[in-house]
Amino acid sequence: MRLSAENLGLERGGRRLFAGLSFTASAGEALVVTGPNGAGKSSLLRAIAGFLPLGEGRVTFEGGELEECVHYLGHADALKSALTARENLDFWAALLGGTPGLVAPALARLGLPHVADFPVRALSAGQKRRVALARLLVAPRPLWLLDEPTTALDVGAQALFGDVMRAHLAQGGVILAATHAPLGLERAREIRLEGARQIAFGDMA
Repeated sequence: MRLSAENLGLERGGRRLFAGLSFTASAGEALVVTGPNGAGKSSLLRAIAGFLPLGEGRVTFEGGELEECVHYLGHADALKSALTARENLDFWAALLGGTPGLVAPALARLGLPHVADFPVRALSAGQKRRVALARLLVAPRPLWLLDEPTTALDVGAQALFGDVMRAHLAQGGVILAATHAPLGLERAREIRLEGARQIAFGDMA
């Protein structure tokens, strides 16, 4: 299993965000995309997920069809406020080809068994985010594209999700995450976007 990007280039609104971007991530590896606002972090993830057209380059995933192997989690929680946490995850499990039997364990893994039958509109921002993150567990897929996944999470919830990410990597999954905050993935490699002419790579400190 391997995610490969070759000479990617992308423009938005007539402005070039990045060019000549190449990287790979194999099973068990995490790449963390950093950089200032407007550098193209979210756009990179959306392009890999197929939501934006790439101007240049190509993305391949060895291990299956990309669209069937990827989980994309964006800024929006993508939850229906009138449905309960359980009902939202039942919906996503059905849509993504997952297993309804994984809903309860997923909520428990994120520390939310007590809100399973609460309507999402009654939950705090952090609880809503954790319900959204539980979507990753009800329909297991090897490649996770995560855009600011720890938004609205308190320290305890960040630790819980850190455990979830590390378990995914230990099982051979791949993570590409855009973030401004540390994710607690000690062995992650960094892709720092600093404008079209400045792209830096390295290990996370």
